[in-house]
Amino acid sequence: MSNYEAELIKTALPYWEAEAEIARRFFGGRPAEEDHIFWLKAQLWKELHPVDGYFNGIHKELTKLAEMFPQVDKDVDRHHYRFLLEQMLQEFNHYVLLADILEYLTAKKVSVEDTIQLPQERRLQEVRQRYATSGSEIEKAAVLFTEGGGARLFLEGRKVQGGKLEEMIAAAMGAIYEDEKNHFHEAAAEATVLIHSAEDLQRMKRAVEQISRQRVAMRREMFREPLAEAEVEAFIQEMKAKVASGKFAEV
Repeated sequence: MSNYEAELIKTALPYWEAEAEIARRFFGGRPAEEDHIFWLKAQLWKELHPVDGYFNGIHKELTKLAEMFPQVDKDVDRHHYRFLLEQMLQEFNHYVLLADILEYLTAKKVSVEDTIQLPQERRLQEVRQRYATSGSEIEKAAVLFTEGGGARLFLEGRKVQGGKLEEMIAAAMGAIYEDEKNHFHEAAAEATVLIHSAEDLQRMKRAVEQISRQRVAMRREMFREPLAEAEVEAFIQEMKAKVASGKFAEV
């Protein structure tokens, strides 16, 4: 791992851990069925609209892939095209896994109309779009690096224990975690190629921090605010101190 990669991960890590803490508090607090339905609908929306600024929703991306197909082995490399197809299949499979849980809970057929975009998710989309369309490749790379929040939700979710519902949640979260766990390392490696100065690094770190902070607000809303805002901020500051002192690091 390069020094730049390590710096990016250290910048995001306190916020990723805040996302993890929110999930731990939620799942450990014996949430009601309606609370599970709420977060599932919100997460399903996210699965259908991955990485704002890079993708435009699975439906539109699949349409673009169909339009691109005649150019395979002409203007489009077949290996890259396969990668794009696999990426879309992976994202849709995440939707399928979580939609099955929602269907189990509600005992009725689920459709894409059942998904919801919450206000803090909308705000996250706005923050991402601002950086993705700023004209700066540095800031655009920060958007991709922060996507997924270090897979912390899925890391925590796969530990959930209990009855049939909890087993379904743990299985789905475990499968998604396996798909997502290395994404931030890959994105960090790509991002650091764009960093040529201390100013570039600071610009990327500012974008990473702003996006990551909004991700925490999004998770807090999704999981029905299991921590007060002051608790979240105190947790982030504590994690920053631990990361800075070397007492906590990404494994």
